[in-house]
Amino acid sequence: MPRFARTALMATLATAGLAAQAQELVIATVNNGHMIEMQKLTPEFEKANPGIKLKWVTLEEGVLRQRVTTDIATKGGQFDVMTIGLYEAPIWSKKGWLKPIATDAAYNVDDLLPAIREGLSYEGKLYAAPFYAESSMLMYRKDLADKAGITIGEQPTWEQVRAFAAKAHDPKAGVYGMCLRGKPGWGDNMALLTTMANTWGGQWFDMSWKPQLESRPWKDAMAFYVDLMKQYGPPGASANSFNENLALFNEGKCAQWVDATIAASFISDPKQSKVADKVAFAQAPTAATPKGANWLWSWNLAVPASSTKDEAAQKFIRWATSKDYIALVAKTHGWHAVPTGTRKSTYANPEFQRVAKFAAAEKKAIDAANPNDSTLPKSPYVGVQYAAIPEFQAIGVGVGQQMSAALAGRSTVEQALKTSQTLAEREMKKAGYTK
Repeated sequence: MPRFARTALMATLATAGLAAQAQELVIATVNNGHMIEMQKLTPEFEKANPGIKLKWVTLEEGVLRQRVTTDIATKGGQFDVMTIGLYEAPIWSKKGWLKPIATDAAYNVDDLLPAIREGLSYEGKLYAAPFYAESSMLMYRKDLADKAGITIGEQPTWEQVRAFAAKAHDPKAGVYGMCLRGKPGWGDNMALLTTMANTWGGQWFDMSWKPQLESRPWKDAMAFYVDLMKQYGPPGASANSFNENLALFNEGKCAQWVDATIAASFISDPKQSKVADKVAFAQAPTAATPKGANWLWSWNLAVPASSTKDEAAQKFIRWATSKDYIALVAKTHGWHAVPTGTRKSTYANPEFQRVAKFAAAEKKAIDAANPNDSTLPKSPYVGVQYAAIPEFQAIGVGVGQQMSAALAGRSTVEQALKTSQTLAEREMKKAGYTK
């Protein structure tokens, strides 16, 4: 056999050997835009790491939470990498369900924004790496505000937002005064509604862990929300969450929208949004207090303790949450498309600053959110739009269903909160927080 033929054969056999030995990493993630983009960049990772193959399990947010929670609690071992939230990270790391993230000098953990890094750490170790992070803010149509003769300040009140909604609402023209989450879920409608309760002066639990859902701030905030949406929201708002409202806004159907800061990169992208050149940004609206008016959240990649492919999983996570990955997305799609909210270097980058007109408002919102001090009365829990206790998922889901029913007109706000208070009291008593 000629030498060149032998060389080609050996190369083929070596490649086949690598393919046979390739570890398959099963990654559970959410069906948000930035995660979909990460999947599209799979060939880039696999080319640099020929011994690793990526298999994606992409799920709607609520389903993802159920699947990964069940799997990690039962040590099922279905996933090697999980996409988890800021809520799960400290609870699961404390329980020993996650492996610490193996960072190196090149990863530069000090580049992570302090609020996010702290939220993902336990006893000084990072247990999940942030893929993107967010707060919440007001996104609005500057052209419609100008037409209505309304100036939106840097941090408006909910009353000012309502006044703009009343003037901009024009269903015949296909424009609704306000788009807000209505779909039930502790991470869906309750993310928004908890910030509203906070800024009205409310809290989930008092210092004795007694639920406060029938308190005056909760009643006033929820009544305001339901009335605002019934008068100026789109039809079927009780079924809308982030993705549905994003689609409405991009079609030019929302005069304003209070939601995750991560939406800013989508609605200001001319390839996705029909109103990209007409949007402006402000801080999340306030009422009685600015405390807890805007939430803090991150989607993060973590390695469950049950994974037998730790080294490969860590390698993937370092790649997907690195400064180099952000540069890769910028090179592929432009700086407006990069996952934001995680690294100081992103906001310091002149190219990003030039393209992302939302950057300053987004970073200000993230920096302002304080999970350790998010309510006017002192609270026993950590978290802005949630209480970081295991029982909160069940409570938040139950309350979210009640509030969605009130928005849909199947219940009054008062009845919804009364039922919510009962179920919250039952859960807290069952868990031993109260007698």
